[in-house]
Amino acid sequence: MIIVLPLVVVAVVAGLVTGGSLRAFERVRVHWWGAAVGGLALQAVPAGQNLRLAAATLVGSYVLLVGFALVNRRLPGGWLVMAGLAMNLAVVLPNGGMPVSAAAVSVAGAPAGTVVAGDLKRHEMTSGDVLRPLGDVIPVPKPVGIVLSVGDLALYSGVAWFLLAVMLGRPAENRRPPARRFLMYRGKHLAPELRFPRQTLARWAASGRLPATARSGTSP
Repeated sequence: MIIVLPLVVVAVVAGLVTGGSLRAFERVRVHWWGAAVGGLALQAVPAGQNLRLAAATLVGSYVLLVGFALVNRRLPGGWLVMAGLAMNLAVVLPNGGMPVSAAAVSVAGAPAGTVVAGDLKRHEMTSGDVLRPLGDVIPVPKPVGIVLSVGDLALYSGVAWFLLAVMLGRPAENRRPPARRFLMYRGKHLAPELRFPRQTLARWAASGRLPATARSGTSP
């Protein structure tokens, strides 16, 4: 995940340089954002020396993120993001964590023997691991100095595609009924019926106290 922030910065800068605008994100519908937040939070949960907890939080994280990507698959780059997460989950689940190639770590510039120091969610790849080509086998030499998987490449490509496509005014329509658990972000300039659940609009209308934000479709 260390490469995500620089990737976002580069994609946003590229979008601005090519005439895009950040205001375009106000028109994007994103469903199940809570699943994405929960998935990312699980990746940051410290597992200490509990191997089962480390594996459970990692698998749970990918399950939530794959679900998030699945319901938002119509967005630009959505299928790439979903495919990347699914490939990572496919190798993490049977191996109890992400297998990491020691040779790739060496090419990336890390000292031998430091493949997974202190990280129970990853382990040095062995002949007993399954789906090894989907593990962390792609070295990115210093100054980056990390090792990626094929799934990571697809995931990051999808994120960059999404950012650029939206900023350049070419977002796909992300049609889906409003989520019950995690209300989608609808953009502050969309019509009220697209921004708020029907139950909420009906309750406000019945009480005769329809908020100004719902009447105008804009935020204060």
